[in-house]
Amino acid sequence: MDIVLLIGSLAIILVAAELFTNGIEWLGHKLKLAEGAVGSVLAAVATAMPETLIPVIAILGPVLLGGTASESSQAVGVGAILGAPFMLSTLAMFVTGTAIIIFARRGRRTTDMRVNTKVLGRDVGFFIVGYGVAIGTAFLPQELAWLKWVAAGFLFLLYAVYVRLHFTDTAEESDAEELNRLHLTRVPPLNTDRMLEIDVLPGAHSVTGGEPRLAIVIGQVVVALGLIIVGAQVFVGAVEHLSDVIGLDPTILALIIAPIATELPEKFNSVLWVRNGKDTLAMGNITGAMVFQSCLPTVLGLLFTSWTFSGESAIHFASAGVAFVATILIFGGMIWRGRLTAWALLIGGPLYLVYLYLALFTDLGASAAPVP
Repeated sequence: MDIVLLIGSLAIILVAAELFTNGIEWLGHKLKLAEGAVGSVLAAVATAMPETLIPVIAILGPVLLGGTASESSQAVGVGAILGAPFMLSTLAMFVTGTAIIIFARRGRRTTDMRVNTKVLGRDVGFFIVGYGVAIGTAFLPQELAWLKWVAAGFLFLLYAVYVRLHFTDTAEESDAEELNRLHLTRVPPLNTDRMLEIDVLPGAHSVTGGEPRLAIVIGQVVVALGLIIVGAQVFVGAVEHLSDVIGLDPTILALIIAPIATELPEKFNSVLWVRNGKDTLAMGNITGAMVFQSCLPTVLGLLFTSWTFSGESAIHFASAGVAFVATILIFGGMIWRGRLTAWALLIGGPLYLVYLYLALFTDLGASAAPVP
């Protein structure tokens, strides 16, 4: 039964990812937003919801019900918080790079990526600062624990500044003809003049044409996002049940296994975008999610768990070190040379395997205990 659920949920996520990427492109076009705002904010935040729900439910769920989170639930929550940036900076990058190379060998594109280095460089900078502050608080002595509240406020402010910068960027010139047809307009009842009437801003001239209305675009994005969340949750549930059957440690599940499942939307979205040569959207979907995960979910760890580095938690926080190394190696060259290639993204794969080996087959991983 678990295998059926895994396959079924994977199919749902694939279909939803296609609907989402198609809809979010149209949303950005209708709102006249820059690619950075579409990929790094709208797409990144929306597809980050499945993995964000895990620490929220694990850590805040018991608190909101009037109790306290157990050690095991905190372990799951902290593992999910640390696992998301780790997966995005390693495995998601590797999958995207591999997809580009495959598409290049089929003649669909080249391995050179057409990205806005300013947008991605900004994302990387905000991620390093935000995640650096969040992880740094784990090394604070007990008498300075109050600084975690200061750090939490800073992280909220940092993300607000990040979003504002993206939404104030000048939008690139775009033509509706460059976009694939909105999928919902392929449904006969929705392919009417009323649904295809162009939405205009106040003061603009009213026109009609082939563009979908803003309402139907938003409808497709919402439907796709709902399917992504449902598919991801079913996938995670099936993985968790399998882990119980084989006796997998819950912290390893939260840190390694669950993020693979919940990061599927970002991976699939990015693969679909690089297939169509929309590399800034593809990479922004990943780097924007990294910024989001480093600034907001980490606050749950800072304020509602001990969030302290120790011998037992070393392997958990080591994932953050791997995330920093992967990010610097992949994007350092881009910032230095002003270009990014698919081959650079492959760096994430070996780093992911190194961490996996340390977590599963060494004393460092074996000595890990649930984070208190």
